[in-house]
Amino acid sequence: MNVAPKTLRHLSDLSEVGLTPAEQHAALERIAAQYAVAITPAMATLIDRNDPRDPIGRQFVPDPAELDVRPEENPDPIGDLAHSPVEGVVHRYPDRVLLKLTHVCAVYCRFCFRREMIGPDAKPLTPRQLDAALDYIAAHPEIWEVVLTGGDPLVLSARRLKQMVSRLAAIGHVKVIRVHTRMPVADPRRITGELVRALKAKGKATYVVLHANHARELTDAAREACARLIDAGIPMLSQSVLLAGVNDDPQTLGALMRALVECRIKPYYLHHADLAPGTSHMRTSIQHGQELMRALRGRLSGLCQPTYVLDIPGGHGKSPIGPSYLSGDGKGHYRVEDFNGGLHCYPPPK
Repeated sequence: MNVAPKTLRHLSDLSEVGLTPAEQHAALERIAAQYAVAITPAMATLIDRNDPRDPIGRQFVPDPAELDVRPEENPDPIGDLAHSPVEGVVHRYPDRVLLKLTHVCAVYCRFCFRREMIGPDAKPLTPRQLDAALDYIAAHPEIWEVVLTGGDPLVLSARRLKQMVSRLAAIGHVKVIRVHTRMPVADPRRITGELVRALKAKGKATYVVLHANHARELTDAAREACARLIDAGIPMLSQSVLLAGVNDDPQTLGALMRALVECRIKPYYLHHADLAPGTSHMRTSIQHGQELMRALRGRLSGLCQPTYVLDIPGGHGKSPIGPSYLSGDGKGHYRVEDFNGGLHCYPPPK
């Protein structure tokens, strides 16, 4: 069945192209009434309709399992609201802030930690709120880096992005502008030369962090979109979420990390999936995540190693939770495990 060249936003759209079975529609209507749905043509064409467990479809197609909300889950699982001094700003760490420019995304991930706050019906920042957010940044000289997030900031036009980057560039103590986005994989056509130029500001460092969870997302078109950014002098990093049934085995996760490095994108974070409502079916255990990181360490180049992190519920920030290879006796003597599992003394015995 052919996919219409439009973003799929309604259950009828998903059904028309064979992504949702009719017997699930009653449950899916309840989900779609609460959480936004959107699948771009670029993503829809990657979904194997003959595989109900397809890893691309699992990320974007609503699932009746989303109706199962666990007691430990939270509408604000990483505590953004506790660190929001003004609307649109999250100031959790001393030297950087998040600036949430929009609540809209090109695609809506079923595991999103902000799923209660984003979607086409969410209200964007008003001009007055945006001014207040920028005034806050300007009034705090410790803010060295501003992370543009949302939603997805690259849903905005090149003109609006240029205005925003220019306003941030006018704040002397802001030295780094970081953009978190799915757009190069979700809709590669939007990464135009005009948009790339809009992200750059003289005297400031711009970084783009790509959210990708499976190697198949890095299509030829996506790779070309990333190359336009990188060739223009914008370094790219990646962040991925460890997801059950998507990338939770060594071969699949390793293929993703290698594909990113081949695109000149440095793997940055592998997030343990957050406690967002209705997402337990997509979370793995931390122990399993640590085992996967051990498998990567033994098999893949150091360029392919992300930092496995947990965003501590309640707003306490990210902590690395990867496996440890070092144990000590408290007297300066250690045992170090190599990638094959062998143990070695440090300092070596005389």
